[in-house]
Amino acid sequence: MADLFPRAGVLKIGYSRDHVDAFFTAAREAYEASDGGSMAALDVRRASFDLKRGGYATQPVDAALDRLEQAFSTRARDSFVRDHGQQAWFAELASHAQVLYPRLRRPHGERFARPSGLSGGYEAKAVDDVLDRMTAFFDKGEPLNVEDLRSLTFKRRPKWQAYDERVVDAYLARAVDILLGVA
Repeated sequence: MADLFPRAGVLKIGYSRDHVDAFFTAAREAYEASDGGSMAALDVRRASFDLKRGGYATQPVDAALDRLEQAFSTRARDSFVRDHGQQAWFAELASHAQVLYPRLRRPHGERFARPSGLSGGYEAKAVDDVLDRMTAFFDKGEPLNVEDLRSLTFKRRPKWQAYDERVVDAYLARAVDILLGVA
């Protein structure tokens, strides 16, 4: 089988070609299934691959995952609108956004749990800055797009200056879902 993506190089680390090939094969089958398949945008966002020497270059795979996530999201939105109407879709999005909103109102430094044990986590100030941008998006209509959230990276900080990474990641994944639904 021909490579789906460029390789990182013989001595460089990239995504396991076997894992990436298997995932994209399953994704294609799910997308082409007449019943809508068993894969959703969230499944694409959660995809992860082992790192191996000589694997696929990560950037082209990540870009393809972003496009695939958008395709599954668009398909789900179009199906929902076809069955229930545009107004119902916006009501559904508003309902999902309501779940995110209370955390946006918490004081800086208290929006997420601290990491457990001795481990560090995402820099709380940087995460709070992103949540302030989300508040401006919801309250004032200031620009914020999916790429703004997908491309985020946070510095690691000690426990007392950090938020738990898993909780922040899950929250931002829900925000991405909402933004994809609006796109």
